[in-house]
Amino acid sequence: MKKVLVTLLCVFPAMVFAAGGNIPLDKANNDITDKASLRNGAETFMNSCLGCHSLKYQRYNRTFADLGIDEKEGIETLMFTGEKPGDHITNNMPEAEAAAWFGAAPPDLTLVARSRKGADWIYTYLRGFYVDPERPFGVNNIVFKDVGMPHVFQNLQGVQELSDDAKAMLALPTKEQRPLSSDDLVMVQEGTMTAAEYDTMVRDLANFLEYTGEPSKVDRIRLGYWVMGFLVILFILSYLLKKEYWRDVH
Repeated sequence: MKKVLVTLLCVFPAMVFAAGGNIPLDKANNDITDKASLRNGAETFMNSCLGCHSLKYQRYNRTFADLGIDEKEGIETLMFTGEKPGDHITNNMPEAEAAAWFGAAPPDLTLVARSRKGADWIYTYLRGFYVDPERPFGVNNIVFKDVGMPHVFQNLQGVQELSDDAKAMLALPTKEQRPLSSDDLVMVQEGTMTAAEYDTMVRDLANFLEYTGEPSKVDRIRLGYWVMGFLVILFILSYLLKKEYWRDVH
């Protein structure tokens, strides 16, 4: 009996993760070392997302330092409600009121890239809203079924609907359905941005949220190059030393 329980405990988590692994994601192709992209993403977040979502594990001054933003400039362009640079990035929305408006309080997004599937998931999510009259805010999402938030960038991206083929597929029995993808979406009303402009904006936002999930990643990548270089040099020196030691033997 013990062996059975241990086996189930080992297998069950794998099944849970595998169940969510078949959703087709678009490639964000983001670069976490691109500070211009990170700054653009930070600006988009502070202006469009912070009203509902916080980054409670991230501080303003750490963000300024990592993204190469002068503190005075950061205060003027990214801080709007009287916080101090050393404060965590939070908002003033009462959780109870947020839950009443949206059905659930909007989640903190500091670790969303780590808890989901990285920047690719965020990128696909922000491009994946489509019209669904049955949802409270009139939209659904290809990677987050029955999403509980409005499409805040709809005026920028435009209005998308499911293709006729996708609608027909969803009318099939559940076991015959497949996951939705961006290929199932059709633009029916253009937004104020071109598709390329919108993709760049949400790529930068996804890039910023990947950074907040692990701010030290940029330093780790930079340090990794130095470590690899050191190991290459060490290998060469070790090889030459080995040849010197064994020269008389051979």
